[in-house]
Amino acid sequence: MTPVQGAIPVQVKSQAKFEQYVEQKADATKSVNEENFSFQNLAEVTKTVLHYAFWLADQKQKLSLKEYRKLLCDQGWKGEEKRYLKIAAAFGKFSPQDFAQVEPRTIYQLAENSKRYQQVIDRLLDLSEITQEAVRSLTKKQRTPKKTRLEKPSIWRRTKNGGRYCQIPPIHETSEQTGTTLQRMMDEEGLSAQHIVAEAIALRQAYQEGRLILREDCAELKINN
Repeated sequence: MTPVQGAIPVQVKSQAKFEQYVEQKADATKSVNEENFSFQNLAEVTKTVLHYAFWLADQKQKLSLKEYRKLLCDQGWKGEEKRYLKIAAAFGKFSPQDFAQVEPRTIYQLAENSKRYQQVIDRLLDLSEITQEAVRSLTKKQRTPKKTRLEKPSIWRRTKNGGRYCQIPPIHETSEQTGTTLQRMMDEEGLSAQHIVAEAIALRQAYQEGRLILREDCAELKINN
């Protein structure tokens, strides 16, 4: 179960107006037994968050800008009000009681990403009962799978000082011809693998550019400059 700490706005010096608003918009809270306390308390948190969001949005409409700013400053809400105004905007077509079975974190998530989850919010209007499972199901369907990005193969690696070097990936062959040939050249000619590979690449590049000619009559290669 998602922790509810921090879900409710900070305590205020005077809550008379807000409490009166809640009393007008919602039924009085019923007492709950110990077995149902955790779930019921979570439901009350969700409803309280929505009540507060709707009330704050209503105050912003009724009060002048100066009065509204004073309200935020006097009650310690300045800087915290934006997320609740988002909730009011996202769920303005609902009542707090509609989300009694939804955890507070889900409310914040949908409101903070209202553009992304607008279709989910609209679909909730069609439900006879809004539950946490229903919201989760709609949210999963809304998510579009990320396209797999095919990375371009690269032989380059970085050094600690910011330079780079090329590293040829392992060559797997059943016949092991490339490996055995390279090893034989290294042993017979006393050259490094890097030197031999560099020569081989230079020859291949010359062939691609038309500078490498195969003379079949004498079975030799000639590079034209």
